[in-house]
Amino acid sequence: MERLLAQLDNATLAREAAALPAGDPLYNYAGRALLVRGLPLPRPFDRSAWKFDAGNRPAADRDGYRPPVKLAVLLPLSGSLANAAAPVRDGLLAGYFGEVRAKPEVQFYDTAAGVGAAYDRAVAEGNDFVVGPLGRDEVTSIFSRPSLPVPLLALNRGDVPPPAGNASFSLSPEDEGEAAAEWLLGRKASRVLVVSGEDDTQRRAVTALRERLAERGATIVDVAGSGTVDFAPFAQKGVDAVFLAVRGSTARGVIPKLALAGLSGKPLVATSQLLSGTGNAAEDTTLDGIAFPSETWTTHGTRGLPAASVAAQMLPNARGAAARLFAFGHDAWQLAAYLERLAVSADGHIEGATGTLRIDGFGNVQRTPAWSTFRGGVAVPL
Repeated sequence: MERLLAQLDNATLAREAAALPAGDPLYNYAGRALLVRGLPLPRPFDRSAWKFDAGNRPAADRDGYRPPVKLAVLLPLSGSLANAAAPVRDGLLAGYFGEVRAKPEVQFYDTAAGVGAAYDRAVAEGNDFVVGPLGRDEVTSIFSRPSLPVPLLALNRGDVPPPAGNASFSLSPEDEGEAAAEWLLGRKASRVLVVSGEDDTQRRAVTALRERLAERGATIVDVAGSGTVDFAPFAQKGVDAVFLAVRGSTARGVIPKLALAGLSGKPLVATSQLLSGTGNAAEDTTLDGIAFPSETWTTHGTRGLPAASVAAQMLPNARGAAARLFAFGHDAWQLAAYLERLAVSADGHIEGATGTLRIDGFGNVQRTPAWSTFRGGVAVPL
């Protein structure tokens, strides 16, 4: 269905989506296609299975602020994922304490000993909304349950979709691959060369890029390894853009080789891994002009948070690579507080720390990232 809808131009897609009757299951797919293209919905998605009045919540404020009454946060506070969870926790609390209006009671639950037990305890203790869990397998486990008496916002994508009335928010490599595909399609690129490493994150981004390009009539002409010495044979296949799924430290060695193959003038786009291994402006000038998805907070600033540079001086969990997870945690709080407005409004969105956030008809948070590039060896807004 997604591939067929991708064949429609914007005007036709918008017209046909508006003509679908209420309750037609195709509307969720058509609406998601509209959101991906940055187009408005003709009407809200059907949210009849969603609960927004649990815990006798007060009515929403004029701006849509309507947080839970008692909020549970499921995170791995101990164990192997604790280091990743810490900046998420701190970002959520930064957003929470930055809100001056009435706020819910918040209780954290450690999922290290079992996500099912943590969720059951949160339910038993009277929470009316849950944020988490964080691990991909944990999300799959929770979403596979026959029923979820308390709705939740999962902080990852699972292998099964969110049950009706629940949502999923992630900074997944798939999202970056899809965002890169839209960036390339917007520049009329139809034959893309991929340069990729071998880790799971990079492979997942490439797979998502391939699928999104195919849906829109474009293609990946080849996938070259990051250790490739000569890119000339790939360039001869008619390449009009290059996608880099490599770390910045690796990309510094790849870019001169692309230039020798005559590809330096093509549009270059990368995943956010491009920032990894950078920080020396003299060396990073090699990366000048490459576009990559980034967080609004680190590029333009976000209402309710100090500048990223200021936060980094105050809090270890808001600096370096952790800054992205800190912004993610902040947006998890925003989504919990404004979920009803996002879910029931045709134009519902949040200008979050990680980008512009919307919720599609399947409960997945769609993120439109900010874009950055390198200029003079320094990462700047694009």
